[in-house]
Amino acid sequence: MADWQEISGAVTAPKGFKAAGITAGLKPSGLPDLALIYSETEAIAAGVFTTSQVRAACVDYCRQRLQHKASARAILCNSGQANAATGEQGWLDAVKSAELLALSLNISPESVLLASTGVIGQRIKMEPLAAGIPNLVAALSETGGEGAARSIMTTDLVPKHLALETIIDGRPVRMGGIAKGSGMIHPNMATMLSFVTCDAVVSTQLWQQMLTRAANKSFNQVTVDGDTSTNDTLIALANGESRTAAITEKGRDADKLEAMLTDICQYLAKAIARDGEGATCLVEVQVNGAVDDEDARLVARTIAGSSLVKAAIFGRDPNWGRIAGAAGRAGVKFNQEDLQIKLGNFLLMDRGQPIAFEKPAASNYLKQAAAGAYLKEDTVLIAVSLGNGSGSGSAWGCDLSYDYVKINAEYTT
Repeated sequence: MADWQEISGAVTAPKGFKAAGITAGLKPSGLPDLALIYSETEAIAAGVFTTSQVRAACVDYCRQRLQHKASARAILCNSGQANAATGEQGWLDAVKSAELLALSLNISPESVLLASTGVIGQRIKMEPLAAGIPNLVAALSETGGEGAARSIMTTDLVPKHLALETIIDGRPVRMGGIAKGSGMIHPNMATMLSFVTCDAVVSTQLWQQMLTRAANKSFNQVTVDGDTSTNDTLIALANGESRTAAITEKGRDADKLEAMLTDICQYLAKAIARDGEGATCLVEVQVNGAVDDEDARLVARTIAGSSLVKAAIFGRDPNWGRIAGAAGRAGVKFNQEDLQIKLGNFLLMDRGQPIAFEKPAASNYLKQAAAGAYLKEDTVLIAVSLGNGSGSGSAWGCDLSYDYVKINAEYTT
């Protein structure tokens, strides 16, 4: 059982953090579109970003800022325009956004980090953004975490947030996170944004290492459609307001903090997968018996990302052959005679062969019908064993429905 409890507040649950979300007029829909997370004191900052060679201005901006100074006080996120592939003017817009916010907060522009989401190729609408920033700052609140979560949404159906509390050094330590993502989701990272706040005292280097490992076990294990975005951003701030002893090296307290960070990231990652565009269910793939965890995670990602597997799940077809095929092409060596596949509680393949029955026709029909009924559940679990190795890993995705094509065929029209 985890050594922490869920609490309310999202990114404002930790001490010293405020947040806000408003409608600034960036989206034609009139929905909330501008979010701010603010720390009352300078916070240690860590980040993980898209690996795409086509990157949004905000990604390059944050990378440069964090290389120069691994701390921040504010994260500004606009929804509606991705500000990716927008050239020099897109970069200038990003810089101006940070300057405008810094002026309104009376802090240094170097303490501002940025994120954007929306249509690629569209610059930020600077006039409504500039007009909205003072209103955004005025709306900052210790209960504004959920509002911020709503303001970063694009095609998401629901806001995604979580906050946890544990005890370190005899004092409460809190951590909160929000995320957005629905389509253009694939490891390294995905069209996703996520922001995590924490009031622990932790060293810069250790916080970055923790975040990188947490991302590898969560957001880099999510796939909806096989497409990596230009804007993927994961930023974590730790402001030390819990006043606990500093965590500067590996140990019990560091392990607890990292486990809580990983738990939040995995919760948000699964929420993104469940909210995949057109999705009707969450698909969780668990792989064990691999040589190491990296191999297991790769096989899990390949299965979760297979269009054939995803389409079969949407069609309620327990086609174990597609799962086996995806595992086999993942690029991981294993003996196919050791392969076992379970769909929920249904063992479909063992020792590399379909399960044999005394009365094949009747038994197979009943088993297939029951397994097909299982695929109507809100969460579908695929468990794969590759052998006797110690490696294990999970990945998360969703089914592939007709609505996914419709949503993305009409995305800019």
